[in-house]
Amino acid sequence: MKSQDIESLLGNLTERLAAIKHERWSHWQRYLHSKGVRQPDGSLLLPADLVARWEKQSETKYTELSEQEKESDRDQVRRYLALIASALAARPDNDGR
Repeated sequence: MKSQDIESLLGNLTERLAAIKHERWSHWQRYLHSKGVRQPDGSLLLPADLVARWEKQSETKYTELSEQEKESDRDQVRRYLALIASALAARPDNDGR
């Protein structure tokens, strides 16, 4: 595959992948907000146990996560794979392999 073909493929994927990323972020924000208590000034108060859990997860390397946490991350990545596979299959020099 030529460099310009790769750039074109990646350019076409950018907006579609960004839409998936935004969807993931929006889902996380809705979840996060559902766990908090809205304060009179509009801020959210999050339960200390959830903050501690999320801080621990954010400070943990992927290789050190539990299998359940790794599978959650894999599930998120799988949302991108179908789009990437489709783009690769549709590329001009694809010979069906």
